Amino acid sequence: MPEMPELETIKRSLEPNLIGKKIKRIEILLDRQIKWPTPGEFMYRLLFSSIEKLERRGKYLIMKTTNDFFLIFHLRMTGQVIYCPKGESLPDYGRIIFDFSDGSKLVYADSRTLGTIYVMNEKELPQIKGLAELGPEPLSEAFTLAYLQKILAAKRGSIKTFLLDQSNIAGLGNIYVDEALFLAGIHPMTSPDSIEEDQAEALFAAINKVIEDGINDGGTTFRDYRDGNGEKGSHQEHLYAYGRGGKPCLKCGTIMKKIKVGGRGTVFCPACQQLK
Repeated sequence: MPEMPELETIKRSLEPNLIGKKIKRIEILLDRQIKWPTPGEFMYRLLFSSIEKLERRGKYLIMKTTNDFFLIFHLRMTGQVIYCPKGESLPDYGRIIFDFSDGSKLVYADSRTLGTIYVMNEKELPQIKGLAELGPEPLSEAFTLAYLQKILAAKRGSIKTFLLDQSNIAGLGNIYVDEALFLAGIHPMTSPDSIEEDQAEALFAAINKVIEDGINDGGTTFRDYRDGNGEKGSHQEHLYAYGRGGKPCLKCGTIMKKIKVGGRGTVFCPACQQLK
């Protein structure tokens, strides 16, 4: 699933192409990916409005229109939001196509059709529980070392599961959690409430670093992820842990181990990330 760096890259790549574009036609090819409102009301709310602003919150892409509605995309595993200039071929697996008055298009494509799309006014936004309950994001003013230390002290279980919980920290997924834990030298099965002050400081720095690096590299592409122009990211070329099970650790040479934590595949170095 695209994580914060991928969604931020999509937002940044779409902004210069979409701001001010007027929606003149909408083609809905798969009704069930629209979760709110009905397909007919979906079109009624958007037609002949223009895109005023692009935002991102956690793993949600949000487009505000000039008539005060919010077009919200949650891409899940294989969703893509691709801008197509006039005359350019469209991506495969298009599910919803937005035609603009200048002849360009925005295509929501999704091979596995797991993504969800909403058009809501401000009062309706709390109905998206996952969006309403998001915690602070890495690189934001709200995400501080003090905040991280406070929530770590109140939670048990595994640090891997803790970091994947979007209500604790928004935007982290399997890739960047494995990377942050590796850089911080923390075993993924460590209980959050057992993490000491120096480990919390290392984890705070590591979370911010992996997110910033992922954004700078345009996201991580293994298969489906593309930015708003259909381009792949390059961060997969700079990973320390994710996807490297059975390979030598890039720090110490120990063979990386892959286990399941909370049902999620998890890669770590037994030497660099010892369970205390």
